Amino acid sequence: MKTVFVDIDTQLDFLYPAGALYVPGAERIVPAIARLNRHAAQHSIPVISTTDAHLEDDVEFITWPRHCVAGTIGQHKADSTLLEKRVVIPNRDCDLAIANAQQIVVEKQTVDAFAAPNLSRILDHLAADRYVIYGVVTEICVLHAARGLLKTGKPVVVVTDAIEGLKAEDSKRALEEIRAAGGTLVTVGQAILPASSAGWGTL
Repeated sequence: MKTVFVDIDTQLDFLYPAGALYVPGAERIVPAIARLNRHAAQHSIPVISTTDAHLEDDVEFITWPRHCVAGTIGQHKADSTLLEKRVVIPNRDCDLAIANAQQIVVEKQTVDAFAAPNLSRILDHLAADRYVIYGVVTEICVLHAARGLLKTGKPVVVVTDAIEGLKAEDSKRALEEIRAAGGTLVTVGQAILPASSAGWGTL
């Protein structure tokens, strides 16, 4: 069965204290995310990495401080989360040259990755049997991604020690929502086991 890893918004503006929209404690999960992405590369598991790529005047900045403006340092993914064979898919209609990519970086401009014009096309192309999600922010972009992926009818797994949220109570509610909708919560150690051995492969 084909697994796809989904790495949500692991960008400098979110992950580190100097970032424009720092998620407190997020730097602690970077090694876990790097481990997951390396595991994926070593086992020919495609990685979809969503990234904010905002314009200077994006409407989102009415709600949130300016962050991840395209071309700025803060918009970059953490180096340790990048794989060698990667392609960047911009937030506009374009050809999908993803055939040999280990990592597909999908740019977006809202909290919901499914608002990006290319994500659904990429999912159709990859034809996964299950999805494994991690990154930031638990109760916002991770939750939106999980909701969208659960609608595909495929098993969705969230790696709880490779996510970080802004508010503990909101993060807890987000995970409860994901579980109630049929998602599964696992650790990094469980996520990198063969699905049948990890106990979530038959969901």
